Amino acid sequence: MGEAPARPHFEERPTEPVVPDAWRLGAIPAVLGLASGALGWGLASLVFWGLTLFTIAFFRNPNRTIPGDDRTVVAPADGRVIEVGEIEEPDGSKALRIGIFLSVFNVHVNRMPLAGRVESIDREGAKYLAAFDRRAEGENVRCSLTMRTDAGERFRVVQITGLIARRIVTHPQVGEWVARGERYGLIRFGSRTDVVLPVAASARVKPGERVRGGSTILAEMPGAES
Repeated sequence: MGEAPARPHFEERPTEPVVPDAWRLGAIPAVLGLASGALGWGLASLVFWGLTLFTIAFFRNPNRTIPGDDRTVVAPADGRVIEVGEIEEPDGSKALRIGIFLSVFNVHVNRMPLAGRVESIDREGAKYLAAFDRRAEGENVRCSLTMRTDAGERFRVVQITGLIARRIVTHPQVGEWVARGERYGLIRFGSRTDVVLPVAASARVKPGERVRGGSTILAEMPGAES
């Protein structure tokens, strides 16, 4: 018998300390700040330089130490937990959903909560409601990655736009293996990220708690299925 084919592994990105989008978007207020200063418009110059610094800070991308083992689910994003509860999937099965709201002051780089292979990538929705609005989870522009672990369990991680957010970046491709805690995309600017796990998973956070992408434990997976 021949060897099993190598499993394509996703190359983590973005990995720069500041996501490159910052320099392109930050250049606009920076130029306006310079122009305002040259014209003697002191207050306007300060405002534009403030926007420049905000843009750079928004796209910061810190390294994180990933806790636990392969049964430990880590936060996919920085922010505040707004939902922890059981939901009904379209096929009638039950699942555990944990929703995280990201304000414009949070790190917006997304991390994979659990290692798995990308089974499908689904882009849906058309609206841009506030990310904390309950309707946003089903109506806003969003990108859902359906993943399968080595143990055969399916889970999803869903990037959802918000009132200000207008762009979702998702780098993995179907068939690629993404390691737990790896950075795989981002949303700009305000947004929400959900993790949908098997209903037997045990949540380790509650609504209102603050979490950090890749370093906060969200849940523990149940035992491997036979």
